[in-house]
Amino acid sequence: MSVLSVSRRTVARSVRALGVVSASAALALGAAGSAAACNITEFSAEAKCVGDKGVITVTDVDPAGVPATITVFLQDKQVGEQVVKGSREGTTITFEEDWKPKAEYRIHVDAPPYVDEDIKPNLTTPATACAEDGEPPATEPTPTPSDSSSTPAEEESGTPTPSASESGSTPPADTSDNAPSPAGESNLAETGADSNTGLIAGIAAALVAVGGGAVFFGMRRRGASSER
Repeated sequence: MSVLSVSRRTVARSVRALGVVSASAALALGAAGSAAACNITEFSAEAKCVGDKGVITVTDVDPAGVPATITVFLQDKQVGEQVVKGSREGTTITFEEDWKPKAEYRIHVDAPPYVDEDIKPNLTTPATACAEDGEPPATEPTPTPSDSSSTPAEEESGTPTPSASESGSTPPADTSDNAPSPAGESNLAETGADSNTGLIAGIAAALVAVGGGAVFFGMRRRGASSER
């Protein structure tokens, strides 16, 4: 009896242990299956240019390949809707949307029963719009006037404008103050004499002549009186 009771207890414990392990394994497999089935992080969106047209692409890297409906919105206005079946390498779908620079698009993913939400953050387009061959159109350079072309005033009057060297030349200096004065004038300036020097010399010569005449007549009168 004791042996049978021990065996029954052992079997009961083993069954309970197997039940716990099985439940744990089932929960783990269920969680792993849900995680591997589909996830919002497996979806990505991008705004691109194809030639001069804009497009929006959505890529699904879900290895389980759960079908997902992708809907693109611009300010709550539906732009387009497509179904994508992901793969480990990634499956990409394209929406032909001639987007404007810095526009914001909301992209919703619906993959029941796993995903029903938007890709975060919202898709913002580049700051430059698409152009032909992916490049902005070239602008023609503005021609600059030639340096040698004449001004309108010259063409109307026919008189050439004086050059900078002619108009900017220094006028001839006044040489009246720098010219050397005659020798007589420079000597007079050095001795302090003025223009009356000649008149004084003439008067002095006349006085000398008068004095000489007076002396001559006086000597003759003395000689005459002594002869008598």
